Amino acid sequence: MFQHINIQKLNELMEGSQPLHILDIRDPQSYATGHITGAKPLDNSNVQTFIENTKKEDCVVVCCYHGNSSQGAAQFLGEQGFTNAHSLDGGFEMWKLAKPEKIEPQN
Repeated sequence: MFQHINIQKLNELMEGSQPLHILDIRDPQSYATGHITGAKPLDNSNVQTFIENTKKEDCVVVCCYHGNSSQGAAQFLGEQGFTNAHSLDGGFEMWKLAKPEKIEPQN
């Protein structure tokens, strides 16, 4: 099971102190061009390592382009035992419009 999260709530979590993992499931070129500050790329090559090395109670937010594919990925993580998995509504494209100052690399 996963929950939806909006940009405002993610921004609040980023400013908080609880463990937070922002996972970007877009293609490597898109990630390299720009991603949410602190986000890590996640794909089939590293998902198992992430699952094995991350506390299941940590907050996990999955980001894709528009908030569609991330729902399936967040659902999968929930099925793997993550109790605080989220899909970012609107995805990176909406984040880019709302929070351009929180994108790496800065241009």
